[in-house]
Parts: sequence; C-alpha cells; structure tokens
Amino acid sequence: MTKLRHYDDLDTARFITFSCHRRMHLLKDDRLKMTFIDHLKLSRERSRFRLLGFVIMPNHVHLVILPAQKSAVGRIIGELKSRSARDLVNILRTSDAHLLERISVERNGRHKYAFWQRRCFDHNCRNEATTIEKVEYCHNNPVRSGLVDDPEKWRWSSYASYAGHDDAVIEIDELVSELI
Repeated sequence: MTKLRHYDDLDTARFITFSCHRRMHLLKDDRLKMTFIDHLKLSRERSRFRLLGFVIMPNHVHLVILPAQKSAVGRIIGELKSRSARDLVNILRTSDAHLLERISVERNGRHKYAFWQRRCFDHNCRNEATTIEKVEYCHNNPVRSGLVDDPEKWRWSSYASYAGHDDAVIEIDELVSELI
C-alpha cells in the first residue's frame, strides 16, 4: 500500500476524515457522539488547533481545523482517536455488547477493540474558498446522506454555531481569512 505524504508545514486549514471500524454505524447514539465532542474539546486544548468546522456522521467524522504552527496533524488525530476510543468502547461495554463483539480484533497477538479505522484522510485547504467549501461540505453531509432534510436539523455539526444558535454542542473558532 502506498503511504500518503502529509504536508504539515503549510500553515493552512486541514479537512480531515476518519471512519468507524469497518465503516460501521457506531456513532448512532447521542451519548457516544457527545463523548466524542468532549474528546474533541480536550484535543483542541492540548494541541491548540482552531476548530473551523465539523460533522459527526453515524460511521465517520469530518473536521476542518487550523493546526498550530509546527503541529503534526497525524499525531493530533491519532491522539484524538486513541483517547476517544477508550471511552467510546467503555460505553459500548455497558450499552451494546453485541456491537462490542463486532469491533473485536486480534492485533499483534492481543485481543482489542477497534472503534476507529486505522487511517485518516486529510486535505490541505490552500485558500479561503476551499476552507469554506469544506465547512459547507460538513454541514450538508447529513442532508446528502438522507439523515435530515435541512442542515439546521442535524445537531452534530458546526452548522448551529455558524447560524448563531446558542445550543451548539461545541464552540467553533471564527473563520478569519488571514488565518486560512
């Protein structure tokens, strides 16, 4: 398999996608989604990235972030996935043993649970227009997938924050053109 190159020193916003194990719909429960949001908040504090947009779908997550200078996006996302997976698996232990069984894997001779697929996709947003396009892509993903008929009806994206609603699940950093 060809290893994709990552360009971390361009000081641009990044559009990142990562999926649940085997693209399973593991993120259907609101408690699981909120747990992921809590980890996203912690990750933003630790790694000092700006969160410009996001959406949590039943089987994947999209983020639009502006990493701090000299930050390795792979490390940021790896830590976010690793830390969140522990808590997400623990929730499944108490709420859905059948689903837990389906994410059981054998790696390096050890039994583990794989909540996330191992890799992620990331794209450098080289200009403001591309960054806005990716944020809008996040907002419209639930509509394209048939989950809702209007992005405003999907609580698990940055749409509420951009629309000025008080009930956004996480604060979004302002999209300032000189930072993109």
